[in-house]
This record gives sequence, structure tokens and C-alpha cells, in this order.
Amino acid sequence: MAEFKQSHKLHNVLYDIRGPLLEHAQRMEAAGQRILKLNIGNPAPFGFEAPEAILVDMMRHLPKAQGYSDSRGIFSARTAVVQYYQSRGIQNIDVDDVYLGNGVSELITLSLQALLNNGDEILVPAPDYPLWTASVSLAGGTAVHYLCDENEHWWPDVEDLESKITDRTKGIVLINPNNPTGAVYPEHVVKAIVDLARKHGLIIFSDEIYEKILYDDAVHLNSATITGEDVLCLTFSGLSKAYRIAGYRSGWMAISGPKHEAQDYIEGINLLANMRLCANVPAQHAIQTALGGYQSINDLILPGGRLKAQRDLAHKMLNDIPGVSCELSMGALYLFPKLDPEVYPIASDEQFALDLLKQQKILISVGTAFNWVRPDHFRMVTLPNVDDIEDAMVRLAEFLSTYKQ
Repeated sequence: MAEFKQSHKLHNVLYDIRGPLLEHAQRMEAAGQRILKLNIGNPAPFGFEAPEAILVDMMRHLPKAQGYSDSRGIFSARTAVVQYYQSRGIQNIDVDDVYLGNGVSELITLSLQALLNNGDEILVPAPDYPLWTASVSLAGGTAVHYLCDENEHWWPDVEDLESKITDRTKGIVLINPNNPTGAVYPEHVVKAIVDLARKHGLIIFSDEIYEKILYDDAVHLNSATITGEDVLCLTFSGLSKAYRIAGYRSGWMAISGPKHEAQDYIEGINLLANMRLCANVPAQHAIQTALGGYQSINDLILPGGRLKAQRDLAHKMLNDIPGVSCELSMGALYLFPKLDPEVYPIASDEQFALDLLKQQKILISVGTAFNWVRPDHFRMVTLPNVDDIEDAMVRLAEFLSTYKQ
């Protein structure tokens, strides 16, 4: 019989957040064991619910959402995105520059497939959200990772970034606020990276899905306020995280800058947008209500809010564990702690995570899954309530107190 194998295009495509560790956890659950899943930023299982106004508005529009929409998305939702960015000081985006997608994930892949030829390079942060690296590879390109500096709040190392620009480089990915580190980049860092894009004629791909999830005195700066009229910028955001509707798959991409110099590229984006017909239409109706209504996320991130309390407790308890250190995340839903290699000489972070799963029934994501260079970090979500966070940190400390690989 014929043997059917996966495409060679997938050989460098990895997404270990939903990889073998999750499969092992699912087998344990099927055997009746309860697993605390700290591996993925999915708000709903942890008791976070969508704002009621969004649900009501979607339901009211269901009778009108049975057919395809424009391939870019419905007009009212794209208008709401434009008006949102105008309120942020970005004036060079109009309705036809906005594309709605089945989450940001679809639009990342679409934007890279429309751009890259075999051998083209995209600069991606390390650590990164691994979909970026996977999508670059799937499009035939090469992801070149620039380092973010843990000793400098996980901000990008601009010198390292510049040293990796070649004549094959097409663009720079910014993930701000960052997943997995929770770093929020200050203006001088964003400006320095945009200046490099301007100098070398590169595109900025700005992943801003966590822009509304900020803690303490953190301030998010949209890259498009810096790129202006002379640097092409693709901004990605959506409703999955701040509005707690990850399952609805409602995201957008907005193009700003010198679009007249990118008409051929934009035609390619339009072609791919047309080929997928349109994004999920009912979820598109959530966008106008979400962006224009009461921003309930603020109740969760300000002092006394659930997300802030959970982040604070997890951060403190991690740093109380001998041999563990963790930079305080200023945004997003994650912490990215370090395991001191002098205390925990871990050769394989995958084996470490598997041992933790088996012994303590806690599922984390390993640092190398985010294209970090050493097996000395892991990512955990800060979505569980404070009681579950405390329990998880106690169990982690107990596990580490005797762990030998």
C-alpha cells in the first residue's frame, strides 16, 4: 500500500504549545486525572466571560450573518477599527486598509505568504510567539531570531537585531506586549527598531493583541504611531484576550505607511483574502460593540483586579523558590521564569516539563518552544484564580526541591 507523508514544507514548522506535552496531559485526563493547565492563554476555562453587550449584539445580528461578507470584512467593524486607531493618533489608515480574520493567527500566516519567497528572511524576537516562526517557515522564508535581554526587562537587543539584517531581510516582527515574557516596550526601543526598518527598507509586523492588558504604570505604544508615512507597518490585534472571546476568532490587520510602494504586495494580500472568502461573520459583529463600549478589561488589570492579583502572587511565589527568578511582566497573561542552571542543570526542558506533569499534574510550556536559546526557562499563564495559583506554586516548589534530571 502507498505511504502518505506530510509535506516537506512542514519540516521546519513547529508549534509545541499544543505538542506532545499536551497530548500526554490529555491521556492523563482521559484516565481520570485532573491537570492544571498553565500552558495556553485561553481565558474561558478559568472563569473569564465575554462582556454581555458583545454577546447580545452578536445574537441580534445572527439573522444578517448567514452569508459571506466582503473578503476584508463587514464595513461597520472595519470602520470601528479605523476609528479606534484614529483615537490612538494614527491617521493614515482607512477602511480599505483593514482586514478582518479568524483571529490574528490567520492574518499572520496570510500576510507572510503574500510576501515571502524561498530564502527571504524575517527578523523574529527570541523568545517569540512561535506562530510567527512557524508561519515564516511555512511561507518558504527563514526566521532569524534577534535576542531580547532578560537583564533589560526583556526588551529587544537593538544591536543584535541590526547585526542580523542582510540583503535577504524583508521585515521585523515586534510582539508588544510580548508573549511569552510580558514585556512592554518603551518608546525609545520601538523608535530604534523603526529607525532600522526605515534605514534598511523593511516592513514592521506589529503584533499588539495584548495592547489593553497592561499592569502598574505600563504604557503601550502602537508601532504605527512611530512608523508614520515612510515605513510600511502591519498592525495585528483582536478581541481574543482583552475581551475574553478567544473561541470566537475575531481579529484584524491594519496596513499603514507608504502603501503606494506596496501595491503589488497588497494585491497579494487581497488575493489570499479573497481565496478564504471571508472571516467568521457573526464574530465580526462583535468588533464595533467591543471597541466602542465599556472597557471591562480595566476592572481586571487595575489594583484590586483579578488579573493583576494573579500576576502579583505568581511572580512573588516564583521568586521565593530557591534557584528560580522571574522578571515582572508588565503586560499580557504570562510569566517567563528562569531556572538557575547552577541549581537545576536541565539538559532537556521538555523532559523537565514532562516530569512536572507526571509528578504534580501541572502542564506548562517549555522555553525552547518559544525559540529561546537555552533549556532554562518555561512559560506559565497567570489566568487561574489566586487559590489555584498558590496551589500550583507550592507544588512546583515541592517538585523542584528534589528534582534531578
